[in-house]
Amino acid sequence: MLWNAKNGEVDLGVSKMSYASFGHGPKTLIILPGLSDGLATVRGKALLLAAPYRPYLNDFTIYMFSRKDEMPEGYSIRNMAADQARAMQELRIPRYSVMGVSQGGMIAQLLAALCPENVEKLVIAVSAPCINDMIRENIHRWTDLAKRGDHKQLMIDTAERSYSPKYLEKYRKMYPLLGHVGKPKDYRRFMVNAEAILSFDARKELEKICCPTLILGGKEDKTVGPDASYELHERIAGSELYMYDGLGHAAYEEAADFNDRVFRFLAE
Repeated sequence: MLWNAKNGEVDLGVSKMSYASFGHGPKTLIILPGLSDGLATVRGKALLLAAPYRPYLNDFTIYMFSRKDEMPEGYSIRNMAADQARAMQELRIPRYSVMGVSQGGMIAQLLAALCPENVEKLVIAVSAPCINDMIRENIHRWTDLAKRGDHKQLMIDTAERSYSPKYLEKYRKMYPLLGHVGKPKDYRRFMVNAEAILSFDARKELEKICCPTLILGGKEDKTVGPDASYELHERIAGSELYMYDGLGHAAYEEAADFNDRVFRFLAE
């Protein structure tokens, strides 16, 4: 199959966890997406998701995971990290690097702290070590929109707080379509993911992270705030920090060198 792209799932007993994998390299990278996973999972999208990583697929085998299918009320980010660790055991992958984006970065922090013998390297992108006022305000606004079923405004608000002004000049042309594209049947999955963020605090766990760590942030981040990346850097011993000028929460999409920067770090 092109780029060795595959769709799969891990049976965790009470629920299953979907993943998309691609590449055939000797090094394994786990990618954990952000809150958007509460609206649309990776199920069946391996070929589509593989495209941006094409230059790295001879050196890496990449797994992009969604949260598990059935998430109970009160399902925490700590629970998500524990289930991710179990999924890797079920796949019999003992050593791997992890990149978490936004909420995925929160899961990645706890995974690295929980399984130091398994996580080789860690990349945390546009994330935070704990809930802060900016994150709390955004989550409350987004969950209110989800409760009302106002998908269009939810997507617009997320975009306005993620992308740079230059990118938004083009993206705003798509706003009339956003009320229909990607709208889920219900918002329960989104709500469980969002509620988990409101109780997140990994600050006491960060000193347990002993693997090489790269932190990437945007100086104009209006979702978690740029200070969150600086705090992660201060709390994770020996970590590297790079902040993108002029970019915000979507730096991982907008920065042309984002993937090159990540894979250089992983290949060192």
